[in-house]
Parts: sequence; structure tokens; C-alpha cells
Amino acid sequence: MSTAFSKRYDPSGTRFGVPTFPWRFAPDGYATRRQLRDGGLRPGGQPIAAQVMRRHRGRKSGVQVAYLYRVDRARPVRPMTSRKWGALALAMLARRTCPQCQLDAGYVIPTSLGTCVSCAYPEEQRAA
Repeated sequence: MSTAFSKRYDPSGTRFGVPTFPWRFAPDGYATRRQLRDGGLRPGGQPIAAQVMRRHRGRKSGVQVAYLYRVDRARPVRPMTSRKWGALALAMLARRTCPQCQLDAGYVIPTSLGTCVSCAYPEEQRAA
């Protein structure tokens, strides 16, 4: 067994407190939040069942961790209600509305500008 594999292989959870596996070596029956979501499921309040680890040079700790949940305990995703759809539509409208000219820009206003492009650069808009 290689040292990189053995450092991250702890199926009993004695070293890290939770069963730990190397990246891509998690046993069947476990999934990340994204994998659950792709299957139409959610963790449903269950605790973290295991984790997968891999070396990562860009992180301060040098390790990247993904938490795993048990698939058999996962619950189906709650469907969106009409009120939730309406609230989401209003939030997206607020992100597209320019605070200076109060018009819908048709795109999400960049946070770097704070206003739509035509309000941020008015002299360039007049020349075109």
C-alpha cells in the first residue's frame, strides 16, 4: 500500500474521528451532497457518515476533504412551491435591476461596478 493511500485510509475512524477513505475509494452506499442532489435526494438531517481526503497543494492545510452521507438514510428533495418560485424570481429581478437608473439591465449587475454598464460608463455609451 502506498504512503499516500495509507495516510488517508482509516475505515474505523480512529485517526480522524470519522471513517476516512482516499479520493475515489469510498465504498458503495455513501455519497456527497452533490451526488445526492443529482439523484433527487438530500441528507435529511443525518450526521456525516464518512469522508474522503486527497492532497491539495493550494490549501493551507494541504488536504481537501469531502463529506459523505449514507444513501439509504437520505430523503427526497422537497418540491419547490409557487411561493418559493416567486421569491426566487423577485431575487433575480433585484440582481438585474440597476440601482441608479432603476431599469432591468437584462443581465446580472456586476458587483465590481455596482450599476449597469451604461450607467458606469456614460461617455462611452454616447460615443457609440
